[in-house]
Amino acid sequence: MVMFSRKRVLVTGGAGFLGSHLCERLLADGNDVICVDNFFTGPRENIIGLMDDPHFEVMRHDVTFPLFVEVDEIYNLACPASPIHYQHNPVQTTKTSVHGAINMLGLAKRLGATILQASTSEVYGDPTVHPQTEDYHGNVNPIGPRACYDEGKRCAETLFFDYHRERDLEIRVARIFNTYGPRMHPNDGRVVSNFIMQALANDPITIYGDGEQTRSFCYVDDLIEGLVRLMGAPNGNCVPVNLGNPGEFTIKELASQVIEQTGSKSELVFEPLPQDDPMQRCPDIGRAREMIDWQPTVQLTQGLEKTIAYFKALRD
Repeated sequence: MVMFSRKRVLVTGGAGFLGSHLCERLLADGNDVICVDNFFTGPRENIIGLMDDPHFEVMRHDVTFPLFVEVDEIYNLACPASPIHYQHNPVQTTKTSVHGAINMLGLAKRLGATILQASTSEVYGDPTVHPQTEDYHGNVNPIGPRACYDEGKRCAETLFFDYHRERDLEIRVARIFNTYGPRMHPNDGRVVSNFIMQALANDPITIYGDGEQTRSFCYVDDLIEGLVRLMGAPNGNCVPVNLGNPGEFTIKELASQVIEQTGSKSELVFEPLPQDDPMQRCPDIGRAREMIDWQPTVQLTQGLEKTIAYFKALRD
């Protein structure tokens, strides 16, 4: 009798920025990977290099509808993650987070599969605790323009933990902080891609507010390592885990680094701060260090160099 040791892994949102990198990593680790995406924000180009791999399968599917496949593990990454994209159709954004979680949890329960939810630092809202630890409950405006994403992800976490408590499902919840790197959408409105694209064109770099608000920036390779380690954590470790880089920079500091590394002639321009935009965002990663022996290794300067090279190639 032939024994097969390869795991079958489902990645929803698998053609997106994070999802495509995760699919690539899972294949390199010797898994069979099913990539599910509706291609709303994740273009096929992100996974074109994987299409000839016999262990890679692509399904066009919207996770707000049930899915029936046979897998051992599920990474639920499906949801627009940039404000421009998730505010384009806020009702659909909420449905993707909530209905998508219900459908993927139901699948995991039927299969006895471990399931990981890609949650977000946005569950902390505009935090009054700094840095943010996993036991902080957040400061979120439930009726603001960002609520479709923030509250959708918070509700998804609720569903995950209710399935764990009520139905003994093995879950993993990663609260992902600002992540950047190759395959970011050039027009997704996120600060790293915005600054790089503006700098490469020598256009004014747009800063919202006074630029003193802070963010922490995690390079994509570090984040993917954290997701894989979290999925592999021993059963019973069903707690939220912050994944992000605790190095903290002001938005003006980021702009200066991008200008320096691109050799740009761009100048800074300042616009009003959008509603509910957080003033501080920095993870406490003590739980990730202790539970999965993880911490970022790529410094901002190194990560920006690789990301700038990617965007330069897009422009050529």
